[in-house]
Amino acid sequence: MHGNGLALAFAATSMIAAAQAATTPRVVERLDRGVVATPAKDGGWLISWRLLASDAAGLGFDVYRDGRKINAAPITTATAFVDPRGDGIGRYTVRVAGKGGDSAPALMAPKGYLSIPLDPPAPGVTPSGEAYSYNANDASVGDLDGDGRYELILKWDPTNSHDNSQAGYTGNVYIDAYTLDGKRRWRIDLGRNIRAGAHYTQFQVADYDGDGRAEVAMKTADGTVDGVGTVIGNARADWRGHDGEVPQPDRTGAKTLADGTRVAPLQGRILKGPEYLTVFDGRTGRALATAPYDPPRYPGGNPTFEQLRDTWGDGYANRSDRFLAGTAYFDGKQPSMVFGRGYYARTVVAAWDYRGGKLTRRWTFDSAAPGNGDYAGRGNHQLSIADVDGDGRDEVIYGSMAIDNDGKGLWTDPLYHGDAMHVADLDPLRPGLEKWGVHEEVKRNGGIGSALLDARTGAILWTKPAATDTGRGLAADIDPRYVGAEMWGSNSRELFDVHGRAIGPAPRATNFALYWDGDLLQELLDGTTISKWNWTAGTAAALLHPADVASNNGTKANPALQADILGDWREEVVWRSADNRELRLYVTPYPTTHRLVTLMQDPIYRAGVAWQNTAYNQPPHLGYFPGSTVASDTAE
Repeated sequence: MHGNGLALAFAATSMIAAAQAATTPRVVERLDRGVVATPAKDGGWLISWRLLASDAAGLGFDVYRDGRKINAAPITTATAFVDPRGDGIGRYTVRVAGKGGDSAPALMAPKGYLSIPLDPPAPGVTPSGEAYSYNANDASVGDLDGDGRYELILKWDPTNSHDNSQAGYTGNVYIDAYTLDGKRRWRIDLGRNIRAGAHYTQFQVADYDGDGRAEVAMKTADGTVDGVGTVIGNARADWRGHDGEVPQPDRTGAKTLADGTRVAPLQGRILKGPEYLTVFDGRTGRALATAPYDPPRYPGGNPTFEQLRDTWGDGYANRSDRFLAGTAYFDGKQPSMVFGRGYYARTVVAAWDYRGGKLTRRWTFDSAAPGNGDYAGRGNHQLSIADVDGDGRDEVIYGSMAIDNDGKGLWTDPLYHGDAMHVADLDPLRPGLEKWGVHEEVKRNGGIGSALLDARTGAILWTKPAATDTGRGLAADIDPRYVGAEMWGSNSRELFDVHGRAIGPAPRATNFALYWDGDLLQELLDGTTISKWNWTAGTAAALLHPADVASNNGTKANPALQADILGDWREEVVWRSADNRELRLYVTPYPTTHRLVTLMQDPIYRAGVAWQNTAYNQPPHLGYFPGSTVASDTAE
């Protein structure tokens, strides 16, 4: 569709999405305009701000520089404006047209990013004599003080962090909170009894008790020190393994003895001791409530090798210590926490509420419970949260399975474990949401490397074959000639439309996608590069490739965070500097003619930002399709 046709189709879609967001009974965070200013791509300064779900249709805005209005007429077609005379010195504010009351002054990004200075934890040495330092790792956002502006919550990962399959000591994990202007609010030290690695610490940030301020929740243990210096549990306890070996059936991470026997060294592994779930005050980092962690590794917390093996599938915590986490509205009104354990074999997922200063368990789903056997081994290295059945209450999509809002199994497919998945309105001409995923266990699932599913029923819509593990896959709208998202995986060099038809070569990037430039297509984010897909040439061209920044988690190559943190509906990217002395929050320099409610007020997208830091990070997706529902040769 060209010209006005695309605009009309988009307008209808965005109005529906805005109406849904405005009428939802969900208690959501209060946001300010989030004004940000940066040098525009073709000169001048770009000022952008949030459109809120509560804003009236057609609401106009005025932009002020140093108290003087600089737009000729109210701005109604976008929430972005280019000041051709901008020089980076002026002070920008935004005002609803015809009304008094300025926004907070714009945050200024003169180099294309906000610089947030960091204070890395001190380096250390393990009991075995290994020196380590720290990298700024995954991040999230939440309004910790109720002022309508996000703060950043950051995980510090030691350089000796380990995958669960590997033995070895790790340094402590730290969680920091920073304001966007670079002030550190607090630091939590998770202590020596929480191991460091991508599968261990999943932290959630949301206003769980409805007081207008976000809390931070995560798994803790003996020796965790909160943001005000209070120790949780026994400060002197050391539950780490220091020597010994146990039989190991898997090759990954195994030590092979002279007789060919594979064993798992126990050094650094944590197989015993109490486990806790703690909710922390977002303002101070103070522990507000702590409860025994559910699901536990074993009743009582101290299993033998045989008990751990028989419960989870191995006796060295490769399976039992793989955790996932998310935030969901199970009652349709207030957010709950989701903490999961295991996915290669036994899978247990627990929902928790924090209300009135108390942590209470809402429900627990266990694949080992009677009638749930078909849910074992179906989990992914990540989860997704979405209202897939349209009842206003969220479900948990856990890979090749889904759990209903009441904690009962919704559906399961024999596709088994996978390393990546994406739940969204991938096909706007088909009712409901879809789930695109890639799969590892091709010898068990009939040679299926990737598949598109109906997210409500789990019905398989189409599949693509593979002979080995398909490690990565992505779904994003990158080609306007085909309606809906395009999908691809590392099992094929072909790009597929929503019907599974090959439409050309696939991008080599398979990690993240985001809204960055001014049109309604998505761009590719891989490592430290944002690129635009050229659908006619079948190539990608870099739009942003900053120097001196670094991505996280090896081949996963994800940023610290991707989210609509500031400005209009385009997304921001947070990378760490290569020296770990700052976070850089990059903002788009591209003008746009499109106007969307901030993505953070779409329930599925906001949930995606909350779970993004979990295990194998995935990008957040929208619960509606903002692009055209008619094919076009050009992006509008």
